[in-house]
Amino acid sequence: MITAAAPRSPNEPHNWWETRWFVAAMICLAFVPLLYPAIPPLVDLPGHMGRFRVELDLAHSPDLQRYYTFKWALIGNLGVDLLIIPMAKLFGLELGIKLIVMTIPPLTVAGFLWVAREVHNRIPPTALFALPFALSHPFMFGFVNFSLSMALAFLAFGLWLRLARLDRTRLRGWLFVPISFVIFVTHAFGWGALGMLCFSAEAVRQHDRGISWWRAGLHAAAQASVMALPILLMLLWRTGSAGSSAHDWFDFSSKFYYIESALRDRWDLFDRTSIAVVFVMLIITLARRELGFSRNLGFSAFVLSLCFVCLPRILFGSAYADMRLAPFIFAVALIAIRFRGQTPLRFARMLAAIGLTFYVARLAATSISLALAANQQQRALGAIDHLPIGARVLSLVGTPCGEDWALSRMSHLGGIAIVRRNAFENDQWSIAGANLLQVRNPGQFGGFSADPSQIVVAMSCPRREYHGIDVVIAAFPRASFDYLWLIEPPAHDPRVLAGMTRVWSAGASALYRVAPAGKVAPAGKNAISAG
Repeated sequence: MITAAAPRSPNEPHNWWETRWFVAAMICLAFVPLLYPAIPPLVDLPGHMGRFRVELDLAHSPDLQRYYTFKWALIGNLGVDLLIIPMAKLFGLELGIKLIVMTIPPLTVAGFLWVAREVHNRIPPTALFALPFALSHPFMFGFVNFSLSMALAFLAFGLWLRLARLDRTRLRGWLFVPISFVIFVTHAFGWGALGMLCFSAEAVRQHDRGISWWRAGLHAAAQASVMALPILLMLLWRTGSAGSSAHDWFDFSSKFYYIESALRDRWDLFDRTSIAVVFVMLIITLARRELGFSRNLGFSAFVLSLCFVCLPRILFGSAYADMRLAPFIFAVALIAIRFRGQTPLRFARMLAAIGLTFYVARLAATSISLALAANQQQRALGAIDHLPIGARVLSLVGTPCGEDWALSRMSHLGGIAIVRRNAFENDQWSIAGANLLQVRNPGQFGGFSADPSQIVVAMSCPRREYHGIDVVIAAFPRASFDYLWLIEPPAHDPRVLAGMTRVWSAGASALYRVAPAGKVAPAGKNAISAG
């Protein structure tokens, strides 16, 4: 089942899925789902945007200085944090973030297709089945630094393979020293994935030159060691950090769930069926004599699978460490598929047509899903027009009691209050060693200074990780907050809102003034531009 690439005949014409215009079209199509939303409706992104506002404006905002500190450090999680500095100067924060996030799926698609081209000497039609994983569950969750690092990792992997094919390994060694630092600083996971991809591909290349697997592994490790210097940065980053802990090892029930939810977005049946299509394609590859897997990428998929099995759920204080890798195992396995010998055109055209349909269908569904989420967010964001500059806002976001497949785009929406009003808001993360932003004197806000204090459930819900909404509203220190922002909350007892004044509502969402009028500046005064 594992085959070498069939060389292209000099006179062999390019099939339509191998042409440059088609590759360019596939890359450009990945922009489409994020064209409509003003703010990319990715789960965690509004919270990150709140951090970016503090990063950009803390030095000259007395309001932000009352609530937050921000201390730069050279950590492996700075990709968008650094890019937003020039982008915000050119376009403003919100448009700058949209432009950055919009580029991540196209860069990922370009990386997938470049790797396929370098490994197979052409783009096989089956590579189209991998393209939907550019908009996978981790990206939809808003892990933007991670997603950007993986896009860069696949582009770098394509360069690694190309320089090996051209026998420019000395040049490759010099180039990948700075490349490894760039990807590490973007996000450490992308750097680790790049190391595994390059090591596994180089091991196969060395073995194909006629040496044993043991010696091939040693040679590959030596070649990949040019990317090892960021380990020094990681040791400095994590020494003495409480964020260096790891939890939930070998939770296989969760790992199986992450596999089936690798394309999770909104519609359970559609997303699970999409993963079923991927499995069918892999099974067909094993069953059909015409198809096989490349040695390079087949081994790379195997190495990534071992990493997925061994990774814990929480690593360096960041959740879902193993989940993030699952979609890229599928992508590498699909890119690895090739025809054993001369391409049977009728079969290849059929696979290309199905693969293209699969990609376009996923893009269309994702575009609709993100448009719906953007509209939902915009309705709730109407509350911000009624907030004064520098307000102290307690946001409470309802979450379903049972397991809900559809991703909630509201859980960190309160971060936009920081973006547009330099407010204090309680959804920022507080993980030692993993976050540059910290709340100043968090004790003044009781237990409502950081994530997940913004998440509430119905009082009848048995879930223990979140508090019931009535209990939270009754317990939060009212003297510490100016406004209570309920974002699509569960049903609650109106009596717990006694003493507060509703100043805005839309559907179930509502904004209440907690402090007596006059203790905060009037809404709209010195308003900050949404840009």
